[in-house]
Amino acid sequence: MPEVLSSSQIERYNERGYLVLENHLPSRVIDSLHAEIARFEEESRTLTESNERLELEDGHSANNPRVRRIRLPHTISDVVRDLMYSDLILGPARDLIGPDLRLHTTKLNMKSAENGAVIEWHQDYAFYPHTNDDILAIGVIIDDMESENGPLMVYPESHKGPVFDHHVNGVFAGGFIPTEVGLNPSDAVELKGPAGSISIHHGRMVHGSAQNTSDRQRRILFFEMMAADAFPIMGSLTAWSGLEDYNTRLLCGQSTITPRLKDIPIRIPQPQPDVPISIYEIQKQLGKSGF
Repeated sequence: MPEVLSSSQIERYNERGYLVLENHLPSRVIDSLHAEIARFEEESRTLTESNERLELEDGHSANNPRVRRIRLPHTISDVVRDLMYSDLILGPARDLIGPDLRLHTTKLNMKSAENGAVIEWHQDYAFYPHTNDDILAIGVIIDDMESENGPLMVYPESHKGPVFDHHVNGVFAGGFIPTEVGLNPSDAVELKGPAGSISIHHGRMVHGSAQNTSDRQRRILFFEMMAADAFPIMGSLTAWSGLEDYNTRLLCGQSTITPRLKDIPIRIPQPQPDVPISIYEIQKQLGKSGF
């Protein structure tokens, strides 16, 4: 029996490729995340360029700290790590892709008020193709998310279609322009909700987010994970340092050395551009915006 989701929610996810669970997290969790973000923003005042922990927004200064991403927050925040291992996050994931789950990555994306950066249209699976696509991203909505502050947007049912070419001039660019591959912008859906809601989207879902044009921040914490029997394809951006290290990413359930193979489209994200490994920097290769 499902732990958290109803049968209709599971059916909707399988059909449409996404869910939003409003007010899923207690306010104490969101308050704790706000405090952690404030701690990292204070740390950023000492920086003039991005480092392995914090990725800075254009216009950042000590007097006006602007952080666009906290990298791997589960490794530097007990609050984030505890939430990652909680049933609040793993319960819905188990309902959708099974009891054995492995972490891919975490990130906390922050769009500053008035000019928070666009993330161009892409599919996560284009960055890290695996032997099967029981892969999803759970987004913790930290601030009320409305149209004007750059909510996550998706193309419903795109998880059942092709993995689009994310290359420009033969080099991986981490995105594409929807109209150039036959997608209609009017079909895109905004995943909005109050703080404390979570979004869930399939790893092959076409998604992105527009600039934050509001006077308030838009912050979302992503936990990206997969079934434990999904193994990375050589050439993907998934780090591989051997089975022992890979098994340290097990979130719950049992590990395996028997990958499950599924007949799905795959294109490896190679060759890589000579830029820092950041979606913001990689997507500059597009040379234009889909928003």
